[in-house]
Amino acid sequence: MKNVRRDRSAGHHFFKYLRMKIVHIIARLNVGGPARQVVWLTEKLRNDEFESALIAGTVPAGEKDMGYFAAEHGVDPIYIPELSRELSPKDIISLYKIYRELRRQKPDIVHTHTAKAGTVGRVAAFLYRWMTLRTLIGKPRRVKVVHTFHGHVFHSYYGRFKTGLFVLIERILAKIATSKIIVLAEQQLREIHQDFGVGSSGQFEIMPLGIEITEVAENTTDRSILRREIAAGADEIVVGFVGRLTEIKDLPLLLETVAAYERSDEPIKPRLKLVIVGDGNVREGLEMLSRELGLTGVVTFLGNRENVTELFSGMDIVALSSKNEGTPLSLIEAMDAGKPVISTAVGGVVDLLGKRCEEFEGFALCERGISVDNATPESFANGLIYLAKNEKLRQGLSSSGRDFVRENFSVDRLVNDVSTLYRNLTKA
Repeated sequence: MKNVRRDRSAGHHFFKYLRMKIVHIIARLNVGGPARQVVWLTEKLRNDEFESALIAGTVPAGEKDMGYFAAEHGVDPIYIPELSRELSPKDIISLYKIYRELRRQKPDIVHTHTAKAGTVGRVAAFLYRWMTLRTLIGKPRRVKVVHTFHGHVFHSYYGRFKTGLFVLIERILAKIATSKIIVLAEQQLREIHQDFGVGSSGQFEIMPLGIEITEVAENTTDRSILRREIAAGADEIVVGFVGRLTEIKDLPLLLETVAAYERSDEPIKPRLKLVIVGDGNVREGLEMLSRELGLTGVVTFLGNRENVTELFSGMDIVALSSKNEGTPLSLIEAMDAGKPVISTAVGGVVDLLGKRCEEFEGFALCERGISVDNATPESFANGLIYLAKNEKLRQGLSSSGRDFVRENFSVDRLVNDVSTLYRNLTKA
């Protein structure tokens, strides 16, 4: 619904129709799904109905800045240098600057993304709504606030005290400063709302991620690009990981899984190579662990790459070993590229893999991939062996995964879902 503002000029009264103004806020545009999602939304919600702006913080040292991705999509973020991932006294400055920017932008919707921006951004939006002379007569600014949980920090990130504090903050923000909460999957809703008691049931909307499906599909034709780079033979299975190299991804588990695969006495398992695409603060330790496990020549660290969709072509399996996830964009893109996936059963991965079809010791065969329930190297390796030695199974999972993603995870679907939510909020 379009807002209408009365404009007076030269003694004449007329109505001027304005586009709905959206302000997205994210802590940092680093490598990962949230940065791409917020850039796509900002880009595509600029039309006759919507006007969108993006506020972003700084990317810390050791993480790749995806500002180039925003530039490629015609998005020029408003940067707040003091807004970063970690708690800091500078948060007071970032809070003030975001509040000041909201006063300048005069948004109809403030949409925050990720935990840190969700906290500072929603407090700024709360202040923007209520810090006006109109509140003296009971008329705060008519701004709605939406928060997207791309993941959550309620387990496996911090200690008990810090985690409890974050849960308490989220409960308070949901109650006093949030109109709608978006989660990416049913499993994520169960964790955030039912397990941790955040928000009321009527606040939640489930909206899966979106990807540019055509772009991914067009770049998955040449298997030789990656395989030549890592010297993979035609008979070798290439397992790929794509993502940030951080503690939450539990890449030591993946390296130990490959070591367990190598030790296994399974007679017909194919030879295997692991390629890790991405960078982060734990890379040096992972490279050291890889050497200690005797995986030199088996594991290759490629670092950050912008041609990830091209690299998917050379992979036979895509793996994820995370302790906690929302819905990982890397798995969605891998499935769209026709790659079978194996992952720990965390967050939205459960919904992504689908119904459990057959149970094994420590892992399960699902409709669209292998779910590792017992996150040990042995269980993960058993699931990997099961998938690696069965080409027909890999082909079946590839087909079902690609069909599922193309039906449910397009950017156009995401934009339509978010647009409908915005319209309903402003009508209400």
